[in-house]
Amino acid sequence: MSDEEQQEQGQQPNEEELRQRLDEQLRKVRVQDLLLESVVSLINLTARRIAKEDERDLDQARVGIEAVRAVLPLLDDEPATQVRGALSEIQMLYARHAEGGPVEADSGAEAPPPEAPPRPPPGRGAQGGPSRLWTPPGSTPSR
Repeated sequence: MSDEEQQEQGQQPNEEELRQRLDEQLRKVRVQDLLLESVVSLINLTARRIAKEDERDLDQARVGIEAVRAVLPLLDDEPATQVRGALSEIQMLYARHAEGGPVEADSGAEAPPPEAPPRPPPGRGAQGGPSRLWTPPGSTPSR
């Protein structure tokens, strides 16, 4: 009996039929599709951990940013480009909150950027150690 016939008669599929449906769905799913869904969820959760004052957790946001950066090279080109844009925005928001700079909450308008401190050499932070600012791969000048 087909799925449509079962639905018309009000019958529920049995366990074997459910397994077959699930198996068929799994055959069609690509790993990159599942990765993209996961990355979108990570981006959304990370943005909440930064932007929502009552949920702010910059340590969790840092983990989210690092996770997205780790998976980014595995995504297809077009979605990866879109993810890079979203990741850049989240990184900027993270940097503003981590530095304690001005951030306008929920107004939709961006706060003016903080005055830029003197630039350390490429790949170095203010104290000469590794830079803590995340940048998408390929966006920094080569040394």
